[in-house]
Amino acid sequence: MAKVELKQPIVQEISDNIKDAQSVVVVNYRGLTVAQDTELRKALREAGVTYKVYKNTLVSRAVDGTDFAALKDVLEGPNAFAISTTDATAPARVLAKFAKNAPALEIKAGIVEGTFYDEAGMKAIAAVPSREELLSKLLGSLQSPVTNLARVLNQIAEKGGAADAAVAAPAEEAAPAEEAAEAPAETPAE
Repeated sequence: MAKVELKQPIVQEISDNIKDAQSVVVVNYRGLTVAQDTELRKALREAGVTYKVYKNTLVSRAVDGTDFAALKDVLEGPNAFAISTTDATAPARVLAKFAKNAPALEIKAGIVEGTFYDEAGMKAIAAVPSREELLSKLLGSLQSPVTNLARVLNQIAEKGGAADAAVAAPAEEAAPAEEAAEAPAETPAE
């Protein structure tokens, strides 16, 4: 069997993995211990990210003519690839968080939703919260005014009843208006 025939299934596997990917991040994993690598793989797996080590030449062939062709420029040395089809920022977030405790892990570059980012760009992407976090923050900000209104209404009800407050307020506002209406009527009569 020729070498090309042996490599073709691997190139096809890479192509299949990146076909529907929202993001692909390239990392230099050199210097990680086996325990660190195992921990990293577990964290990525829990986030729904595929993490594989491929030969650069095979990745180069697989990304040729795709949205991920820009990665060819960073394919030097030992590289691992974190691929996500569900959450575009998940690989960058997990890798950046892990790199804080394992400085040997180096994020080289990546493509997120069709846009190439270098190392600095990937660190900025890593700072973006997940979709779930953003939705929960949005829900919290929408819910906050309603919660505050409910608290105020509850306090009014506890302090004297909402009905007493509603009746007292219009009566006080109406009294000055009635006096003002009566005052002009009396003045011309003099």
